[in-house]
Amino acid sequence: MRLFGRRHPGWLADDDRHRPREHPFGRLLAAEASAWRRARRAARAGPRILMATNTTGARHAAMLEGSIAIALTLRGAAVDFLVCDGVLPACQMAVPVSQDDLQHQARTIALRRFADLHCRACQQLGGDILGPLGLPLRRLGTLIGPGDRTYARDLAERLPRERIAGHAEDGIAIGEHALAGALRFLGRGELGGTPDAEAVLRRYVEAAALSGRAAARALAGRGYRTAVFHHGIYVPQGPTGDACRRAGVRVVNSNPGYRKNTFIYSHGDTYHHTMMAEPTAGWETMPFGTADEAAIMAYLGSRRVGSRDWIWFHEKPDEDFRKAAAALGIDPGKPLIGLLSNVVWDAQLHFPANAFATMIDWAVETVRYFAGRPDLQLLVRIHPAEIRGHVPSRQPLLPEIRRRVGALPANVFVIDAADPVSSYAAMEACDAAIVYGTKMGVELAAVGKPVIVAGEAWIRNKGLSLDASTREAYFAILDRLPEGLEMAPDTIRRARRYAYHFFFRRMIPLPFLDGSRHLFDLTADSLEAFRPGVFPGLDVICDGILEGTPFVYEAERLGLHDA
Repeated sequence: MRLFGRRHPGWLADDDRHRPREHPFGRLLAAEASAWRRARRAARAGPRILMATNTTGARHAAMLEGSIAIALTLRGAAVDFLVCDGVLPACQMAVPVSQDDLQHQARTIALRRFADLHCRACQQLGGDILGPLGLPLRRLGTLIGPGDRTYARDLAERLPRERIAGHAEDGIAIGEHALAGALRFLGRGELGGTPDAEAVLRRYVEAAALSGRAAARALAGRGYRTAVFHHGIYVPQGPTGDACRRAGVRVVNSNPGYRKNTFIYSHGDTYHHTMMAEPTAGWETMPFGTADEAAIMAYLGSRRVGSRDWIWFHEKPDEDFRKAAAALGIDPGKPLIGLLSNVVWDAQLHFPANAFATMIDWAVETVRYFAGRPDLQLLVRIHPAEIRGHVPSRQPLLPEIRRRVGALPANVFVIDAADPVSSYAAMEACDAAIVYGTKMGVELAAVGKPVIVAGEAWIRNKGLSLDASTREAYFAILDRLPEGLEMAPDTIRRARRYAYHFFFRRMIPLPFLDGSRHLFDLTADSLEAFRPGVFPGLDVICDGILEGTPFVYEAERLGLHDA
């Protein structure tokens, strides 16, 4: 999952220190027990849907998927859950909060005592939330046996380190998912940070192999039409997705959106992959009048402080960039190019369109390039999520640049992650921006800032940016700086149209899930809230799951829940 902001609703409560004080679905369904029983009975012969939540201790996922399960049942679908019961030696629930905690958790995982850290709390939270639904809960532990455990352990121990990342079996990219999970746990773009790093990776290999086998067996002979689950990457969700695709079961993945009470759904794979390849026709032809343009520009203005978002990275951004520029020694008479980084560990997923092997390589080579361009200035903005994200980075970008480059060139300036300077104010002062994967590329193009893309940014392939898929193409674009990058008025309006689609149509509102207290509370008090025709966003999601229709909320027609 991509980094969440200052506080991500639903996840901060997912550790051993928190318990739900109430059973939200239990309260709702107890008041309408007979109606809910009738709905479950009526749905038994309906299309079969697997809610592969797995990590039920991720409260936001359990609350979201429990809500969708109710709505699908009321629409006549037979819903099962796939949940973990503490059988994996590592999973995405492990999120160290400090370096000491990293060392402790890594040692515990290495000693095969992962269950001591997270499993009891995860299962309890999942039972509290999903148990009252009365829907079948299929448990990973019932789908794997001693032979599977022996196989997975042997595989994890015998694979040479250099072959792990590329290892796949039965259509499941075991090594890729394991490495992604381990790097997320370590908060790094490469193994390190603790003496137990390789042991942690091997436990994730074991967990990926087990979860892939369990998912394959969960699907066998069940006739599921669709499997629905959060993230779609890491462990166990990544192997689950591979198993579904191999079995011909349609995959639907979800993640919280940036705007409050919204979620992004995608067909076939995680949205990290699908958003770049999304057909442009879906938004090029949508109605987009003056009022719509004003609405998206008003929202983009609100993102400077996050007033309409539940994911953001600045508490009190400093908008006075002139002061910062003077302190850095930036020459106002020379062109200034902005570089916006991602978090190192978060940029390690495989994307075929990346011009560089890693984000660190991109940043280092860009700095070296600008060392040979004294006619230009480069302003590097290190992503604030390095320190404010849900998984803080333990491999900060600036030390990596300095380690490889040495002293920074005189025309290269850095705003570090902890600096309160507004990224928006900094980019406003630049003549163009270079991005690797940040979603800010969408916002910059919408205000007329030329954007160069070297990584997997969602603005890629939309006719809005200069996209480089090779190292040579990237430097050829930089060679043109500062000339020839101005955005035409038609392109700027196209960028605003896409921003409207991205933030208002692809982020689907479910107003009855409230994350204001960072716990994902359920505000619906009746089954009626989950029936067709009540919440248009819920209809969009359920239709997409059942019929394969696009996960697009037509805000231009349906309106904005947060206008």
